Amino acid sequence: MKLHYGWVLVATGLVMTCVAMGAMFSLPVLKPVIAAAMGWSDAGVSSAMTIGFPIMGLAGFGWGALSDKFGPKPVVLAGSLLLSAGLALASRATSLMEFQLAYGVLVGIGGGSFFPPLMAAVTGWFEKHRSIAVSLVSAGVGIAPMTMAPFVAWLIERHDWRTTQLIVSAIVLAVLVPASFLVRRAPAVSPDALPPATSRVHPSEAAVAAAHEPIMTAGEALRSPQFIVLALTFFACCATHSGPIFHTVSYAELCGLSVMTAVGIYSIEGFGGLFGRVLLGLAGDKFGAKRVLVTGLLVQAVGAGAYFFVRNAEGFYSVAVVFGFAYGGVMPLYAVIAREYFGIRIMGTVFGAAAMVSSLGMSLGPAAGGWIFDTFGSYGWLYVASSAMGFGAAAIALAFPPFPSQRRAAALTAA
Repeated sequence: MKLHYGWVLVATGLVMTCVAMGAMFSLPVLKPVIAAAMGWSDAGVSSAMTIGFPIMGLAGFGWGALSDKFGPKPVVLAGSLLLSAGLALASRATSLMEFQLAYGVLVGIGGGSFFPPLMAAVTGWFEKHRSIAVSLVSAGVGIAPMTMAPFVAWLIERHDWRTTQLIVSAIVLAVLVPASFLVRRAPAVSPDALPPATSRVHPSEAAVAAAHEPIMTAGEALRSPQFIVLALTFFACCATHSGPIFHTVSYAELCGLSVMTAVGIYSIEGFGGLFGRVLLGLAGDKFGAKRVLVTGLLVQAVGAGAYFFVRNAEGFYSVAVVFGFAYGGVMPLYAVIAREYFGIRIMGTVFGAAAMVSSLGMSLGPAAGGWIFDTFGSYGWLYVASSAMGFGAAAIALAFPPFPSQRRAAALTAA
């Protein structure tokens, strides 16, 4: 039996997102050590990620448009090189501004090169199993806290923060550059979308199915109500989980837990996210991505608020599993929804634009959490605000219009 290359791309994307996002999100583990060693404030070090998220989003929009034109391979290759270079330069920074620029700008630009091109490429290879395919690619983000975060914590016990970050930079170079050469654009017609040779489907039906692909220019798509709802939901969703993700380690330490226990909680979030991506991906294929997204957003809002009430390791672990399951599970569904609304031809551009808007939401958490801690000496209000934002995200998602295929089916039924 010949292996469908789409699954090779899924496995490659999983590894790439794990290493790339694991490297970028190693900063929450390193943040207390960097702040103590350099005499920089919590908010100052956190601001490197505050800068990095909008830069990553803006770059993702550009990288997505480039992948539509030139294919995903050169995009992820260039991003891998920039990500490694940014981490290496950040490890040599002697001032807070140098660190913020290296980590925020270069790492942000490099980090933005993965999700829009990879998600666009994967959605082009699949029809039947699209939700689970993109969920598995993004599962690398869930695996990263279970692998990269403990590894960075292990390194920081044996080396200073500069050496640790330089080692992470080398790992990025060694893994992502070779993996980039396995990334391919889907053929004009996805093998997964074709009926089997023995199928009795009339060729005209296949032609009709191909004609169902939405036809929009990029400009029309970005001005459409579908995109506005998608982008706003994505923004509010990321604003919900960015603060809790980034400050979980520091919050747990403030509650009296050890560094390794705090990092373990961060890893458990990733473990929950891994299962969330798989299970919500399967649910999205069965029940529809929009319905599953709304449910996941509600669970995420409850999980974010629950952090406010926990103080011991058992409580943190319990909340981390639920919260990680929800935020990890909903993230891939945005790509599925974008593909259904806008088709494959402009998928990189549209999803890159949505990711750019979402990155503004991601940028709120690190800075807001750092400011709350510096002002009140606690992270409590961060979790209250995150929970409120999460319920807002679910409310926005209820405004999604029907997919084009659903509108066509309704029109045929009415006729």
